[in-house]
Amino acid sequence: MSDWTSLWYVWLILLLVFLLLLCGVSASCVRFCCRKKRLPVEPFPRHACDLTVIGIDSDSTAHSTVT
Repeated sequence: MSDWTSLWYVWLILLLVFLLLLCGVSASCVRFCCRKKRLPVEPFPRHACDLTVIGIDSDSTAHSTVT
């Protein structure tokens, strides 16, 4: 059976996994800090809207064509 210390590719894989984890943790910390410092911005500004309501009774021709 081979010795674990002589298997250089195992150590290389472990180093790459460690670096990926370190980068992920660092990116999460930076993202959390940047989100905390930013002022809250409303995603969609509210605009005044006009609403038009047209009443249609059951005897009108428009109601007959729709149904």
